[in-house]
Amino acid sequence: MSAGVAAGVTVPAATAASPLRVQILMFDGVEEQDFIAPVEVLGLAGKLTGGALQSSLVTAGRPGPVRCTYGTTVDVPRGWSPEEADVLVVPGGGYKDRNGPGVHRLNADQGFLRRLKASRALPVGICTGTMVLSAAGLTKGRNATTHSGAKADLAAQGAKVIDARVVDDGDLITGGGITSGLEVSLWLVERFLGAKVAQRAEVVLEYERRGTVWRA
Repeated sequence: MSAGVAAGVTVPAATAASPLRVQILMFDGVEEQDFIAPVEVLGLAGKLTGGALQSSLVTAGRPGPVRCTYGTTVDVPRGWSPEEADVLVVPGGGYKDRNGPGVHRLNADQGFLRRLKASRALPVGICTGTMVLSAAGLTKGRNATTHSGAKADLAAQGAKVIDARVVDDGDLITGGGITSGLEVSLWLVERFLGAKVAQRAEVVLEYERRGTVWRA
């Protein structure tokens, strides 16, 4: 698919010939559940559709090992390539520790934030990953959600905070809570591949979506 997903226009359903390209951002301090749910759901959707969705892990900077919140180490072979993504999923992690690894280090990287703001990929925030999108100015004046412990900060930074599991504001999607990556990813599958594929994925995962999807 083209990188014009974030423009807010109607796009055709992804196909194996024109797959939806999703990159999942990795960084030191990332919460395991925040990124592994998208890896599982999106990878499964790709298999169910014969390759209509392609997902990959990427780093915010140089490729290499990433140490997650609970000590899991993931070797990420690629750096983020904005021009090669239709969707960028930004997980959260480490929000309570402003001096340790996690989203605050991303938020302090002005070069990264400028690239994020300029990207045409659809930004998707999982949990406190939404606060990275906020730091880049992508949530100001927009409907969004995040982890309950960061909602006051998100509102203070100008977002219209919605108390929903998933908030789809057109060219901005956010999820609230650590496990919301499951719902957000299944919603991405439904939005771009159709409800039937999303339902098939739920059956394979033996998981029923929680909460609601708030749509603008």
